[in-house]
Amino acid sequence: MTILVTGGRGAIARAVTAGLIAAGQDVRVASREPAALPSAVGYDATDPAPALRDISQVVLYSDPSSAPAFVAAAEAAGVKQVVLLSSLSALGGPDDPHAKTEQVIADATYATTCLQPGAFMSNTKYWAHQVRATGQVRLPYLDAEEAPIHELDIADAALRVLLDGPGNGHDGRGYPLTGPESMTRRRQIELITEVTGVPIEVVDLTPDQARAELGIRDEGQRETLLSYWASRVGIPAPIEPGVELLTAHTARHYTTWLTDNPGLFG
Repeated sequence: MTILVTGGRGAIARAVTAGLIAAGQDVRVASREPAALPSAVGYDATDPAPALRDISQVVLYSDPSSAPAFVAAAEAAGVKQVVLLSSLSALGGPDDPHAKTEQVIADATYATTCLQPGAFMSNTKYWAHQVRATGQVRLPYLDAEEAPIHELDIADAALRVLLDGPGNGHDGRGYPLTGPESMTRRRQIELITEVTGVPIEVVDLTPDQARAELGIRDEGQRETLLSYWASRVGIPAPIEPGVELLTAHTARHYTTWLTDNPGLFG
């Protein structure tokens, strides 16, 4: 049988696909924009049945709006295992969108494992344009703490669950995943300069300045994000052992991510 990797253009999906191929597995890569990805099949979240034909295992990205359609199609296709790429925010309560997705996806006969990563190290790519254009990073709550994770650690965790397969201890489990160290975003910016040599002026925005500059049109989403950052100031982020439990290696440090993405900041 074949393993379906959705979101095929993303860094996690690409790494999972490469690992499965190296392990001799039959892989089908799916994307909502298959024309941009050679050999990929189309994936319509509202009608996933064609992509799921003859599929035994699936790597799926969390999406509450399309989760019911996926469950129906996966059950009809006889899927045996789903590895859901969820979020650490799912642990915050049943009203979280990722928690809702987990509930829907897990309510099926196939085995489900939820990977729950926190902030991605790759989120700092969004700072690169600012740095190249102005030499600045402008953010609110620069002293908010997080434990960002390398996308390759998420991919390694997914790969382990897929290769172990259903019935091998992962069924029905959620694995919180973080990087190896809690750090402020101010410290992340310092590390960019230390690793790359690119000088960066750090501008700590007030909440009102951030509302004007962040470009987040959804007011609810924006205020939730600002509130979350404010709540993390001075509070170290918990370090979760999920990467070590699943991969038998320590989680990669932010300096490794910077080395893996040379030239990003100038």
